[in-house]
Amino acid sequence: MSRVRWLCDGWGRRAALAFAVLLVLSAAGTARIEAAARMVPQSLAELAQKLSPAVVNISTSQTLPGGAGPDDEGIPDEGAPFEGQPGIPALPGRPEKVQSLGSGFVIDPAGIIVTNNHVIEGADRIDVTFSDGTTLPAKVKGRDEKTDIAVLKVETKRPLAYVAFGDSRKLRVGDWVVAIGNPFGLGGSVTTGIVSALNRDIHAGNYDDFIQTDAAINRGNSGGPLFSLSGEVIGMNTAIISPSGESVGIGFATPSSTIAPIVDQILRYGQIRRGWIGVRIQSVSPEIAATLGLADPHGALVAGVTPGGPAATAGIETGDLVTSFDGQDIREMRDLPRIVAETEIGKQATIVVMRAGKEMRLKIKVAKLVEADEAAVAQKIAPPPAQEKVQILGLDLLAATPDVRARFKLETGTGGAVVAGVKPASAAAGKGVKPGDVIVEAGQTQVKGPQDVVAAVNDAKKAGRKSVLLRLLSGGSSRFAAVPVD
Repeated sequence: MSRVRWLCDGWGRRAALAFAVLLVLSAAGTARIEAAARMVPQSLAELAQKLSPAVVNISTSQTLPGGAGPDDEGIPDEGAPFEGQPGIPALPGRPEKVQSLGSGFVIDPAGIIVTNNHVIEGADRIDVTFSDGTTLPAKVKGRDEKTDIAVLKVETKRPLAYVAFGDSRKLRVGDWVVAIGNPFGLGGSVTTGIVSALNRDIHAGNYDDFIQTDAAINRGNSGGPLFSLSGEVIGMNTAIISPSGESVGIGFATPSSTIAPIVDQILRYGQIRRGWIGVRIQSVSPEIAATLGLADPHGALVAGVTPGGPAATAGIETGDLVTSFDGQDIREMRDLPRIVAETEIGKQATIVVMRAGKEMRLKIKVAKLVEADEAAVAQKIAPPPAQEKVQILGLDLLAATPDVRARFKLETGTGGAVVAGVKPASAAAGKGVKPGDVIVEAGQTQVKGPQDVVAAVNDAKKAGRKSVLLRLLSGGSSRFAAVPVD
């Protein structure tokens, strides 16, 4: 700018200055565009050449009893994990040898390989084939069915090419990704695409947190890595949604933030150690959100607390809304079990709950999950005096007398308002309320009998609320339902 000579005064000079500023801004904008363009290489050849030696083909074989083979087409259900090569259906009454193909990737030069559990599940033999054609037998080091992760070990005399995990939490929708795997047994196939979505729930389990991508992945890509352009593993290709069983551009990968801790625990302890706090939870529907006075549905609603568990010790109560755990926001119900499971056992974590419209911060000690701990114990309330049948919300309600408990096969000591009948076309029926359910809370107030439900409905109407929040005991477990009061 020091070389610019001002050839005119007044308006001309101001116009020249404006033009010069415009040139600077345009140059800055061009630089940003060029920088963004440089993030996507014109060729992925060098990246593929560097990463491919660490990606392996996995072949398995197992003996199935007669008639137990895959279906004739071998096409997986929509959203189900996919296999590489469907086996030949076994003949009725005759055992049959079934083979399948998948993918995996080396994470340690000593021979540690990661793949999907469903790739090797039930296998009698597992063979790993490398990009140079070498084939080695593999043994299962450990696996986790809940997250569909398996760790294998091969014995090798030479260090193997390997790849490292990246941080999938830094991914953004639109980021470029590269998939390398063994689709249809072809081996060493490289495809590319973008991150289409994050935090996808495909109902595969309690810890769903999938990366969605449009990179072409097909049967046989299971267990293969999904790379960032920096060459780090940010996911493991696990499932597709497709009416035909082939890629239609909707694939799902388990994020590295889930894989890495599981692999670390398998290698360190030989087992999975998940955190547990002893609560049963459910989603917050728009109707439930309205009854709780929330502007929008969020959080995890506590539907039951295990007596003597960490949550009970911390003071968590049924009906609390969990909005944060250990510094991480709980946006949806499924966030809580995943975050708790990943929390270090024995850690004193902070849990934030909403109770009766007030925020509470409590300290809770994370315990180790035992499978039996996942079932919550139903809360028992002393039975109230007998009352007449009450009809409200399309429900026939009775007091929980010994005769009524016996009639509906309820546990001794169960209290509340017992649902004796439900109008088929009522809103309560639409919410899944059925005979034999017991209303133990209405409007976040304990119910001792049918009249308490009536009082809660009247209070909701007076307050201008459209629904009343009921807590129901059903089949030994509790849940919430927001039932319209009109």
